[in-house]
Order: sequence, then C-alpha cells, then structure tokens
Amino acid sequence: MTVEGLEHNADTNRTTSSSQVVVERPVNGTQLGYPIPTISLEQRFIDEPRQLRVAIIGAGLAGVIAGILLPAKVPNIKLTIFEKNADVGGTWFENIYPGVRCDVPAHVYQTSFAPNVNWSEQFAQGAEIKAYWQGLARKYDVYQYLKFSQRVEELSWDEARSVWDVKIHNLSTGESSTQEFDFVLTAIGRFNAWKLPDYPGAHDFKGLLRHASNWDPTFDPTGKRVAIVGNGASGIQLTANLQKHVQHLDHYARNKTWVTASFAGDETSIEPIPISSELQESFKDPKEYVKFRKDLESKYWRGFSSWLKGSELNERSREEFIELVTKRLAKKPELLESIIPDFSPHCRRLTPGPGYFEAITEDNVEYIQTRIKRFTETGIETTDGKLREVDAIFCATGANVDMVPPFSIWAYGKDLAKLWREDGEYGFPYTYLGSATPGFPNLGFIHGPHGSGRSGTVPHSVEVQVTFFAKILRKVGREGIKTIQPSRKAADDFVQYLDAFFATTVLSENCSSWYNSGKPGSRIHGLWPGSATQVTIIYRDPRWEDWEYEYLSKTGNRFAWYFGVGSTKKEQDPEADVTPYIRDPASIDLRDLHESWWDLP
Repeated sequence: MTVEGLEHNADTNRTTSSSQVVVERPVNGTQLGYPIPTISLEQRFIDEPRQLRVAIIGAGLAGVIAGILLPAKVPNIKLTIFEKNADVGGTWFENIYPGVRCDVPAHVYQTSFAPNVNWSEQFAQGAEIKAYWQGLARKYDVYQYLKFSQRVEELSWDEARSVWDVKIHNLSTGESSTQEFDFVLTAIGRFNAWKLPDYPGAHDFKGLLRHASNWDPTFDPTGKRVAIVGNGASGIQLTANLQKHVQHLDHYARNKTWVTASFAGDETSIEPIPISSELQESFKDPKEYVKFRKDLESKYWRGFSSWLKGSELNERSREEFIELVTKRLAKKPELLESIIPDFSPHCRRLTPGPGYFEAITEDNVEYIQTRIKRFTETGIETTDGKLREVDAIFCATGANVDMVPPFSIWAYGKDLAKLWREDGEYGFPYTYLGSATPGFPNLGFIHGPHGSGRSGTVPHSVEVQVTFFAKILRKVGREGIKTIQPSRKAADDFVQYLDAFFATTVLSENCSSWYNSGKPGSRIHGLWPGSATQVTIIYRDPRWEDWEYEYLSKTGNRFAWYFGVGSTKKEQDPEADVTPYIRDPASIDLRDLHESWWDLP
C-alpha cells in the first residue's frame, strides 16, 4: 500500500484505503479495532539506568581489568570481586617457583591504558609482574570492590526472582554465606585450579611433593636429588633453573613439544635481559614510547597463517625450530629424536625455553619419556620397572585444562560443571562466542573458553571482552532487561563454525594440549577460532539478535520501562550541557560522530 493510496477520515477517526483495510484508533481510551491493551507509563527517566549488582569471580589479570573498566563504563553498577587468595595477581600471585617469568616481553604484557615504562627486564620475572597488576588495582581503586580469601563454592539461579545466589566460603574464618547478584562474570583464569597427578603411591612418598604452582619457598635445592614431572612452560622453566643447583635432576617429559627461542622474534634468556639505560631514557618522551611499543606489539598481531595446515609460514617455523634444537642439543644429539614432535608447530602452544636444552644435556640430568607407574616412599618407578630415588618431586602438570568451572553453577535444574565435563550432556565448554551459554541467564565468562587466539596479546584480548560485557550490562541496566542469554541456535552456529575453522588448522592434528582438554582429536575450546583482529571486530558490535530477553515491566512491553516518561533527567537541569555535540569542528572525527555512549544531550 502506498502513501498516496491512503486517505484520512476525520469523522470516523480511522485510516482507509481503496482495499478497505481498517486500522481503528482508540477514542476516549476505548480500543475500537486492533486490540492493544492499554499500559501505564513507568515513572522514570530514560537516562536513569537501574542499579546492577554484579559479581566478578577472580582477581587475576582479567578480574583487575574488569574492576577498572566496568565501573568506568557501566553507570550505576554495584561491583563485588571475590578472590580466594590474599591479594590480586592470579597466577602471578600463586606461582613463585625459581625462574618464573613471562615468556613474552613485559612491554607487551600490560594494559593499553596504563603502561609501565619502568620495567627492569625485557622479560619480567613473576614478582615484578605481580607488582604491576597490584599497582594498577591501587591506582584505579579496585580494592574497594575486592573481597579477599573468599572462595566461591556454588552459583544458583533463582528463577522466581531472576537473581544469582552466590555461595562463598570465607577461608579466614571458615564461615560460609550466600549473597545475591543480578549478574555474574567469571574471571577464574585458565590454569587456576592446579592439581597433583593421580599416580598410585603419591601419598607414600616421604620426601617433598609439590605442584609447581604451590612452590615451597623454604626449599633449598642445593645438592638435592630432584624430579620434575611435566614439560609445559612451568616444567621447562623449573628444569632450566634448578639444574645448576641440584646434585641430580630427573626430568619426566612424556609428551613431545615444540620448545622455541621466542614467540615473535624476541629471544628470551634464562638470565635477566635488562633494558638499556639509553632505551629507558627515551621512554621519558611519550611519543617515543608509543612508537617503541607499537613496533614491539605489532609483531604479535602478525603470523596468523602459521596456524593453517600446510602454510608456508608453518613449514618455515618447523625448519627453524629443528635447526635451533639441533644446535642446542649438540652435547647429546641422541636426544634429538626424543625431543622433536611428530605434529606441526602450534598444535600445542609454543614454549620459549631459554637454557632448557642446555640443561637437559648436562651430566646431572636424565631426560625420561618412559611412563610413570607409581610413586614410592623414596622416588618414582616407571613402567619399565626402574626406580629412581629423589629427595623432592615437583609436578608441573598443569591445571583445569578442560575449562570446566571448579564449582557448580545451577540453573533450571542443570549444573554447568556437569554439562561441560567429558561425560556430560555437552562434553565440552558449549558457549556462544566463548562469552555465555544458553540456559544460564545473566552469566558471562571473561577470558574463558575461546578467550584468546593465535595473535594479539592477552591484556588487549581481555580489555576487548570486558568492554563487550560493559555493552551488555549497559543495555540490561538501561532498557529494563531482567534476563539475557544467548539463543541455542546462535551457540550451535558458533560451535559449527569453530569446528569447521579448526579443521583447517594444525590444532586438529594428533597432539594433546590445553587447547583440547589434553585429549588429541577433541574439540578445540582453548582458543578463539580466528585472529585477534577478527575477534576485536566481532566483540566491538554485539549481535543483539543472537540474544533472548525477559523484561522488568509486568506488562511484557519491551519499551515500557525503557522509554519511561518520555524524557531525560538531564534535560530537566537548566545547568546541564544538552548540546555536547556542538564543539570545535576541527576536533570532530566524523567516524565517531554521535557514536559515544556517554556523550548524550
């Protein structure tokens, strides 16, 4: 029907056309035609978002960034951060073993908005990294939201009230309590729940038995016989650093892995690599520092094709790594066959290993690939019957690589932890964009499944994810949304895409890693299915059509609570600036004109 085909009859108060379709208008409050029930206006202004009680679980890197960005980006948020440890820092608070350090440059492993120009080393040690994140928490007053020594034991969704009941155990007092929140964001980390391997006889060992993430700072390795189980990042760092101090070291490395000199050409070292005084002096010029940082960090956004099967970059990486290994194993070339993996580089995470090859070729180190049969009172017995006696065993055997929450999360009679377990209904972390999952309203995962990818940096990835959740929380608070969750179809489409994508990558080869729960051939859930640039674009503009909503208004009308009385509180204030869009034309970037969420009339 065209506009020209319509005519208005003032006497009957209705619109007609030549086809005689009638749309009656209400007269004196009486609905004459199309039956739309009358509603009353909600007595609120549109610029008065409701208070949202938001809980964050975890105060590592992700929790600290969320504690900084969410209060700045979400009006009327009431934030609480639960942390089981005594301070912030996450993995950098817990891991204090000898040689613990970041295997990417410190100037890359920091936020975009609060860089540290005073890093003492190119590859910072754990204590300095912990101090950086604790310093950020103080600078941005994140401590006001923090509840330390509070371990979350269970989340339970109250369907009747549309809130999360969070059960917390106070590790200082031993008491448990329950608190109520509108929204929960987990930031529990990827390697948070460390665990000792379940070998027979573990309780029989009379020496010191520790996980690398539970290091005993009073232990003196000098002259001791030590076993290190595992050859991931922690096992490699421990082996390289303890070898020179111990009498003898047994290194149990069941799986092969690609040990490299660097990630992006920035070669690491077992010894500190100080930042030169000349370079440090140049950082006093903000422009020079920005240039330095952009040059350094941009390298970590390249090389995405090294993931892809048969790519030239992947083949070149293999050749370069083999050359490196061959040179560094020159003292014991017989180890070469035991070291070089059958799978392609990047099937497992590359592990820069400064000093590692040199350590395992020393006479006081035995490199062991035979499987462990059991622990005894005095050492470790392998399946070939050989017993190796030691004074201490350190297990660098990882943590909860399946990404299953370490506590129950209940909604509508189902426990997410059980759903995601290998024998559960899903059998893997079933999510939409790695950010949320159907059937569990008002729940999000920061740096959880698919939390970061092959390229980019972890801090940037977390900043982008937190900003994504800020947009969701603003929408919920502003529009009167009671619950929000992704649709099952959207989650299914995401899983279907990631399966198709990862099939084109070397990650689908026959290797075990935290990418696939340590099970070769399993579905990849540890990484984003694409580049860092791609995921940044995806998170920048949420696809609101992929979500399902319930509204606060008892009428069910999606606009009733949102639109309120039809105006803003700000415009009632005669002193308020209601024309913020009028500014110096030279300062206006047309790409951003009328885009900023906070810059409103």
